[in-house]
Amino acid sequence: MSTTHLNSDHRFAGLTITLAMMRQSLSVPLLCDALDGVGLFHQAPRVPLLPLTTDSGLLIGRAKTTLWADMAHEDPQPYALELAAIDSCQVDDVIVCAASGSMRSGIWGELLSTAARNRGCAGVIVDGAVRDVDKMRAMNFTVFALGTNPYDSRNRQRVIDYDVTIEIDGVRIAPGDIIAADRDGMVVVPQSVEQVVIAAAWAKVHAENQVRDAVAGGMSATEAFATFGVL
Repeated sequence: MSTTHLNSDHRFAGLTITLAMMRQSLSVPLLCDALDGVGLFHQAPRVPLLPLTTDSGLLIGRAKTTLWADMAHEDPQPYALELAAIDSCQVDDVIVCAASGSMRSGIWGELLSTAARNRGCAGVIVDGAVRDVDKMRAMNFTVFALGTNPYDSRNRQRVIDYDVTIEIDGVRIAPGDIIAADRDGMVVVPQSVEQVVIAAAWAKVHAENQVRDAVAGGMSATEAFATFGVL
């Protein structure tokens, strides 16, 4: 299986906006505002994700999707599909583990992080539990999850498919979609609207900088909104 990647760079006002630039300047709220502008009002799953291994910053990249299920029998091929998914990662992928919020085991840990990082993966988002947090933090590998569980996933949970459309809180995530997470939550930008959404988010962040400077210089909030049209 493989994910078809579109170009991750975007053009706005003659500027090429790269993923590295997005990490520096954008945020999940900005992307949500831009998605509102194209009529997509439920692209941020309402799950209490925690940034367990990094203190700040935006994780953003293309979704590498994995679908997980709980199990209570001996796994005849332990770890087979999760390892295959990692081995097929591309640079700037964000691995997304759709585990239906199950906390049955720590489905992600140090060894998977090492393998994923070696493939150029930007980080992982887990709708479930992880383990080896201190070791992943020492690696500076970005992990968002619902919490922790010290148990191994073997015979408890497994990947049943990957590079397929998944759902978290009713939000569909297709392979290759832009996905982002920070301390405010996570958001999914479908490939069909990513060009206009990234451009709108980029425009708004720079407009917000103008508002911030104007208000800091003494302009009232009402006047600033009337002048710049953003809040």
